[in-house]
Amino acid sequence: MTLPSDHQLTQVGAAIAGPQSKVLLIACGAIAREVLAVAQTAGWKHLTLQCLPAILHNEPDKITPAVEKILRENSDDFDHIYVLYADCGTGGKLFDLCKEFGVEMLKGPHCYSFFEGNAAFEERTKDTFTAFYLTDFLVRQFDAFVVRPLGLDRHPELRDMYFGNYTKLVYQAQAPDPELDALAQRHAEFLGLAYERIETGYGDLAKEMTAWMGKKR
Repeated sequence: MTLPSDHQLTQVGAAIAGPQSKVLLIACGAIAREVLAVAQTAGWKHLTLQCLPAILHNEPDKITPAVEKILRENSDDFDHIYVLYADCGTGGKLFDLCKEFGVEMLKGPHCYSFFEGNAAFEERTKDTFTAFYLTDFLVRQFDAFVVRPLGLDRHPELRDMYFGNYTKLVYQAQAPDPELDALAQRHAEFLGLAYERIETGYGDLAKEMTAWMGKKR
């Protein structure tokens, strides 16, 4: 399977399966590449993946209504539906929606946590709040999701206002990639932060997807 481009992954409608699929995954476009990779490695060919634009994270109040629309449109067409979002700034609203529809969602506050593993992330960060996190997706899409939305391309003097209280940039690498590592280091330099790289793999994302597929059988 050839993985789609980042542009394609931020659009609704990436698919892993044919018309007979009875399992629907509703996912954030920011983790679609990883979801596809987990499914491919496991050999799951019975899934349909529908992605919402990753840019919704800049307006998290729009995530729950967008997921609800897909749930209402597809609930009668699939035997199982799973929501591949954590809370992601929805303030518990997404959890309540999933409970209402009787579907499961990813555990944790956000993708930085479940990629590292929620327990490990909580333990490592409970005493520090000065790290700025990037995943593979955000390293690739740094300009679109960090630089331009914050206006740093037009007003670089705002950098220290936004990032002056951070001490380091932590790159959570989902897969070994020297080019992404070098790019992440440049992003850290741009923000004036120390650099740290943690290779997380797919963390709790892979574990929860595997558990869901096991239940489905």
